[in-house]
Amino acid sequence: MSLLLALDQGTSSSRSIVFDADGRIVSMVQREFHQVFPQPGWVEHDPMEIWNTQLATAREALAAAGLEARSVAGIGITNQRETTVIWERATGRPIHNAIVWQDRRTEPICRQLREAGLAEVVAARTGLVIDAYFSATKIRWLLDNVPGARVAAQRGELAFGTIDSWLVWQLTGGRLHVTDVTNASRTMLYDVRRGCWDDELLAALDLPAALLPEVLPSSHRFGLTDAEVLGAPLPIGGIAGDQQAALFGQACFEPGMAKNTYGTGCFMLMHTGSRFEPSRNGLVATAAAQPAQARQYALEGSVFVGGAVVQWLRDGLKAIEKSSDVEALAASVPDAGGVVFVPAFTGLGAPYWQPDARGTITGLTRGSTVAHVARAALDAIAYQSAALLGAMGRDAGTPLAELRVDGGAAANDLLMQFQADLLGIPVVRPAVIETTALGAAWLAGLACGVHRGVDDLSRLWRAERRFVPTMSRDRAQALMAGWERAVRQAVAA
Repeated sequence: MSLLLALDQGTSSSRSIVFDADGRIVSMVQREFHQVFPQPGWVEHDPMEIWNTQLATAREALAAAGLEARSVAGIGITNQRETTVIWERATGRPIHNAIVWQDRRTEPICRQLREAGLAEVVAARTGLVIDAYFSATKIRWLLDNVPGARVAAQRGELAFGTIDSWLVWQLTGGRLHVTDVTNASRTMLYDVRRGCWDDELLAALDLPAALLPEVLPSSHRFGLTDAEVLGAPLPIGGIAGDQQAALFGQACFEPGMAKNTYGTGCFMLMHTGSRFEPSRNGLVATAAAQPAQARQYALEGSVFVGGAVVQWLRDGLKAIEKSSDVEALAASVPDAGGVVFVPAFTGLGAPYWQPDARGTITGLTRGSTVAHVARAALDAIAYQSAALLGAMGRDAGTPLAELRVDGGAAANDLLMQFQADLLGIPVVRPAVIETTALGAAWLAGLACGVHRGVDDLSRLWRAERRFVPTMSRDRAQALMAGWERAVRQAVAA
C-alpha cells in the first residue's frame, strides 16, 4: 500500500501516473480531449469529456501497472487552474461547457470592476490582478448568460468548481464539494490572508456563496471515491493547482526556493513561506500548496511565449522540421551574434505587462543567419525568465540559491546553461520531470501515511543535472541590458 495514483488534468490532455513511494513512475497513460473555440478569444472544454478521459486514463494506468485499486494508498489530483465549471447538484449535469483559463470573454466585466475601484481590494485580499484569466468573472458570465442559472444558483441548486472540484464530485458520486487553497486562491474570490471566501468580492460580482466549495488544505483526507469508479474505495489525499503542485513536486518547501516550468509559456513560482504581500513588481501573490493547517504563499509570474517561440521557428519561419532540431541549429553558432529576439506575439507578460507590445528581431547584420535567429529565440526564453526572477527577488528580498526547472524546454541543455549564466546561480533539472503529478502524489502520500513529512520528500527529490554559471557577471549584466533595450523597442513598435 505504498503506491500513489496522480490524476493530472491539463489544458489539452488528461493523464494518470502511478508512482511508487520513492517517487518513481510505475505507469503513465495520457489522453487528449477536444478544444472548443465558439468565437475569437473564447475557449471551452466539455466537462464530461474531461471526466471521461481522466477516468479512462486512471483505469488504464492501474491496468498497465498490473494493479488492482486496493493496492493504491491514495489519490492526488492536480489540474489546470482557473477553468470554471457550474453543474446541477441534483443531477451532476454541467449547465454549460467549462470556460477555460485562456478565455477572454469576460474582459468587459473586469473593466467594470477596475472602474469601480476594486483593483486595490482584489490585490490586498487575493494577491491577484483583476483579469479575465481568473474564475470569478467566468462564474458571473455563466450566471448572466445561461437561462435560469442565476435563479437556480440563488436557490442553492448549482455548484461551482474549478476542475479539481469537478473531478472530486464525480469520483465521489456527488458526496463531496471541495477544493484546496491553491485552487481557491486562483478564483479572485478567496481572501488568502484570512483563509476564507470574501463576502465583499462576492457581493461586487453578485455571486451567491451557496455556489462555492469548501476549502481545505492541499494535503488532507478529503474522502473516499465510490467503489465502482476504480474497483475499490480509495482515499483522495491531495489536491493542488498545476503550478503549485509542480513547486511542491520540486521539493521547494522553504522561502526563497523557486521553480520554473518551461512549456508553451513559462511559469515561475518562488516560495515565500508564511509571509503574504501583494507584489510591487508586476507579479501575483498566491497560495502555495498547504501540507498542514499553516498557510503558505508564493510569488508567481508568467511568460506568455516560452517554448512557443520554437514552434514559431518550426511552423512560421520553417527554419526547423521538428522542435527538437532547434538545439543543434542554435549550437552551430557560438552566440546570437548581436541578434535579440523579443517574441511578444501576444504582448508581454510579467514583469512588463505590455499587452500591445509586438514581436521584434533587432541587431541583424549581413552576417546574420537563421542559426543566429534560432540562438536568439532560445536566448529570449532565458532572458524573459531572468527578468521574472529579478522581479521576484525585488519583491521577496530573499536571495535565491538555485532555480529548479521542469517542462519540455528544460530538456534543452543549451538553454539551461544560458539560463544559469544569466542568473549567476545553478539551474537544476530533476531526475523525475513529471513534477506536477509528483507533487499531487506527494501531497496524497502525506495525508495517507506513505510519507512522514516534507523532510522525507526533500530526501527523495533527486537532481539529474546541475548547470553551473560560467559567464562573468559583467557580461551577463551587459546582455540583460541589451535585452531590456530590445524590449523597449518592442513596446514602442
